Amino acid sequence: MDANSLKSILEAVRAGSLTIAEALHQLEGRISSTVAELGYATLDLDRQRRCGFPEVILAEGKTPEWVAGAVQRLVDARQDCFVTRVNDIQAAHLTTCFPQAEQDRLARTFWLPGPGERPAPAGRVFVVTAGTSDLPVAQEAVQTARVMGAHVELIVDVGVAGIHRILRHYDRLQTADVVIVVAGMDGALPSVVGGLVDCPVIACPTSIGYGASLGGIAALLTMLNSCSAGVCTVNIDAGFKAGYVAARFVKRLQSQ
Repeated sequence: MDANSLKSILEAVRAGSLTIAEALHQLEGRISSTVAELGYATLDLDRQRRCGFPEVILAEGKTPEWVAGAVQRLVDARQDCFVTRVNDIQAAHLTTCFPQAEQDRLARTFWLPGPGERPAPAGRVFVVTAGTSDLPVAQEAVQTARVMGAHVELIVDVGVAGIHRILRHYDRLQTADVVIVVAGMDGALPSVVGGLVDCPVIACPTSIGYGASLGGIAALLTMLNSCSAGVCTVNIDAGFKAGYVAARFVKRLQSQ
């Protein structure tokens, strides 16, 4: 419910044209209309008004039918629909149900925009990977930031094992509003990038690496302990979270 609707109800109660019981009934009805009960999921249909982007569906652990049902409910509500961590079986089912949607199998994402014209991409987000093996997580960040309305560019395989590779992109990185750095192994690249740019750097550790990388924990701890002051860190393999936060940064920047 928006502020104007609430204000009109409260003014009607104050004026005596609406009883408290009637106002309560109206409020309950409007609040319930912002939630979709599917039996296996409860969708928040008011998230776009509050947060600027609709609820995102995490496909992991859900049956193909559950994912498709949640997508259909968002479509019925005329909202954008973005799904992450889509496996091959879910992807095949979604293709049958929604052939017009865009799927990225590297990122494991599904994208079905709602009706209406989309605004031009905002700002400039760079997604930088330390290695090629980090690409699935990086591509999840790319697709997330794009569907949320950001302009995104990808720089691949420029890790610290060959420091000259990232330095070749120094001039491009100076034009960024936000840089997402995706790295496994020792997770050192975000600190390097953080020392080269004047914009926020979002560090995203991946689970890529040999035994002592501990499934990404080593990279996570390195990033959390970065000596570059402009670096903040998301969870292991959390490309979605990195892309989401980056898009929020640039959209707020563009609105100022």
